[in-house]
Amino acid sequence: MAADKAQRYSRAKLAKKLKCHPLFIARIEIGQRRIDVPELVILSRALSIPPEQFLKFVADAMPLDERV
Repeated sequence: MAADKAQRYSRAKLAKKLKCHPLFIARIEIGQRRIDVPELVILSRALSIPPEQFLKFVADAMPLDERV
C-alpha cells in the first residue's frame, strides 16, 4: 500500500533522496505547498510507488467537496 511505503521514510531521508531541504517535504505534508504533476511523479518514484497508485492514494484521501 502507498501509505505503508511512504511511512518508511523520515522527512530527512526523503529530502536527502530528493536532494531538497526537509522543510520542503514538511510544507507538502502540512498543505502549505502544493505539488504539480511532474513533482508528484518524482515523489512517487523516490518512494518506490507507481505514480498512478500514488495519485489514487491522494485522490482517495481528498474530501469529495474539496475546492480549488
